[in-house]
Amino acid sequence: MPLAHNLNKVSKNLSKSTGSMHIKGRKFKQLNRATVRDKKLKLQKVESIERKSNELLIVSFFQEQIVNDDQVDKSSYTLSEIQALIQQFIDQDRQQLDEAKSEHRKGRPISNKQKLLTEKVKHEEHLFATGYKVPDLSHEETVTRLRNWNGTTGATTGFKFINISKDMKQFPTAEVEMKE
Repeated sequence: MPLAHNLNKVSKNLSKSTGSMHIKGRKFKQLNRATVRDKKLKLQKVESIERKSNELLIVSFFQEQIVNDDQVDKSSYTLSEIQALIQQFIDQDRQQLDEAKSEHRKGRPISNKQKLLTEKVKHEEHLFATGYKVPDLSHEETVTRLRNWNGTTGATTGFKFINISKDMKQFPTAEVEMKE
């Protein structure tokens, strides 16, 4: 008899059998395993969606910046311009953190918003120091695709991504990108 992996299948098969389930019985254990598996899959799905939405934040920020740029017909950007855009993205959260700190009253505990912003800024700065994964704006086709991007995760597959760090002096070569 094949194992039913889906919680719906397991519960459906168990509902067909008559009688009650014993706590130490095979059917109860089967239902318990299916329930734990289902919870684990739901948690992984939520984490994946959250991770993707966090990655899309900087892509949408880049899109806003290149669409609202004075030089609309600019086909590619230099490394220093990309680094400046990443720094603007981090500064945006830093400004929100400064506002939260200014609203903080002396003698009161730090608000959850301020704690989250502090952690977010610290994480973003760490990413920027080690290498922030952003669309490669030095690639002309990626820039045009980013300008026409509709905001979905599926449309980002056409973008060429590159890791940019704060200390970079030049773009990585194609050999380095192939290894990753």
